[in-house]
Amino acid sequence: MSRILVIEDEQDLGTLLEYNLRADGHEAEVVRSGAAGVSRARSWKPDLILLDLMLPDIAGGEVARLLREGEPRRTPIIMVTARGEESDRVKGLELGADDYVVKPFSVKELLLRVKAVLRRHSDEPRGEQKKLAKGAIQLDVDRHEVRVSDKPVVLTALEFRLLKTFLERPGRVQTRETLLSDVWGIDADITTRTVDTHIKRLREKLGPAGDVIETIRGVGYKLTS
Repeated sequence: MSRILVIEDEQDLGTLLEYNLRADGHEAEVVRSGAAGVSRARSWKPDLILLDLMLPDIAGGEVARLLREGEPRRTPIIMVTARGEESDRVKGLELGADDYVVKPFSVKELLLRVKAVLRRHSDEPRGEQKKLAKGAIQLDVDRHEVRVSDKPVVLTALEFRLLKTFLERPGRVQTRETLLSDVWGIDADITTRTVDTHIKRLREKLGPAGDVIETIRGVGYKLTS
């Protein structure tokens, strides 16, 4: 049974989500403010968080940042919001969301997304540290850290997943569609040009080491083998 914390100020929606999550076999709890959500997440340690971006006290993006701060084990977050523009989705994913659901939504679809995110997260290594490396780049999965030439590099959660995907698949071409599916999540409603934008930002943050991500024209990208 997974613990799911719902941070949602709309009382009716919060009650609906709590009921359906419990009916689907999860342990669910609802809080109605960002501050209460951060406090409860730290004490209850849920397996997943459903986070509204428009809260009465703290913006959802700031809540996500606070939840990530000093967290030894990264709890997956699904943002649930009325903001449905592509720029909003991209920003939400950059803030650390594992998925992004726009209101109004199908409860059945949300439950499927919850299962997908929990499954992806449970597949990540636990216990012993897992480290990936290529040239000057070192990625520590458990610590959620990246270093280049032994200097720390700050990446968003999305950039981290993108780099991790390349490091796990050296020499294999990744199409933009594959990256959208595997990195952004199931049926991500964003365009393939978003991939190009994030690859560009990732390369810039990695500096000269970013050249290991090679562009395959008309197809996608790959990590040089």
